[in-house]
Amino acid sequence: MDKNRVKKIKVFLVNAFTKNNGGGNPAGVVLNADGLTYDEKLAIAKAVGYSETAFVSKIVNSKSSSGATRRSAVENANTDVDMDAEVSFFTVTDEVDFCGHATLAAFSTLFHQGVFQPGSYVQKTKAGLLGVSIMSNGHVEMKQKAPEFIGELTCEAISDVICIAPQVLAQTELPIEIVCTGLPDIIVPVPMGYLDKIQLDSTKTIEFCKAHNAVGIHAFELCESDNTITASCRNFAPLLGITEESATGSASGALACYLAKHYIGHSAVSRTGNSTGQRNTHSQHSALGKKGTDSAITFNFEFEQGRAMNCPSAITATVVTATNNGLSSSSHGWTVSVGGYASQFGEKTVAL
Repeated sequence: MDKNRVKKIKVFLVNAFTKNNGGGNPAGVVLNADGLTYDEKLAIAKAVGYSETAFVSKIVNSKSSSGATRRSAVENANTDVDMDAEVSFFTVTDEVDFCGHATLAAFSTLFHQGVFQPGSYVQKTKAGLLGVSIMSNGHVEMKQKAPEFIGELTCEAISDVICIAPQVLAQTELPIEIVCTGLPDIIVPVPMGYLDKIQLDSTKTIEFCKAHNAVGIHAFELCESDNTITASCRNFAPLLGITEESATGSASGALACYLAKHYIGHSAVSRTGNSTGQRNTHSQHSALGKKGTDSAITFNFEFEQGRAMNCPSAITATVVTATNNGLSSSSHGWTVSVGGYASQFGEKTVAL
């Protein structure tokens, strides 16, 4: 084989979490990436230049079996034999364990390229084996890891990083908390009207995230109760080379679990799963609670992100709690999924 032969790699360019066929967060997608090395994947990600590029390899099932049997297999997947594809994620600087919007982009591409049919699948990632469902209309929903509530931070600690006074942050009466459903994010609630006022110092943000073993800061403000959107969000991850991101699937899962945890704790939803109808000081949203069983509650959320970048994105999230009082730091019985739409807008060939 000619060692000087140029390897040409086809990259699909896809916007993930689009809103009304616009906006979204761009990602690169490479199919049949089995022969690519770590360095080659990193070089491709740098050439593409987006926050993340997904590399799909070891595609096992070209068509999904439907029905309860397949769903059960996905829910109980625990070995490589159960996977349908292996997906790795690269930023322009390094490999990361998981990326929500790149997962959406990858499985949307597999669907639109005719590789996968509507159905349920399992992807192997560095974050573990995670289920992904594809609907006939192209909507993709991805499972994430059960949440880890790692710890809380003070308003004073983060005030200088986001340039909002601690007394303003304290108005939400909600904690600043590190939550992980695949990647650890610092969840920061801000009062209504302050989300667009955030100004980050990238150097301080990188140092702050390193000190707290987090990949980024995910700030949000809750919307009014008559809005179909639960919260507006902004995500900053300069540690990964991302100044600001217009849609972040992994952090959306973490935020959904955070809201489920703290809105039970604030009595927005009772211990039996019935909505109390009471609003707390941070504006309870009508979409927060859904009546559940005696042992679980289901929460449905809709998030918007990218507004400050003029690139609005739509993200849905669902959290099912294992028990009504299961709000410990290791809520392993919880399930969380994040979904949305994606659209391809181009292709790029990268020469290696």
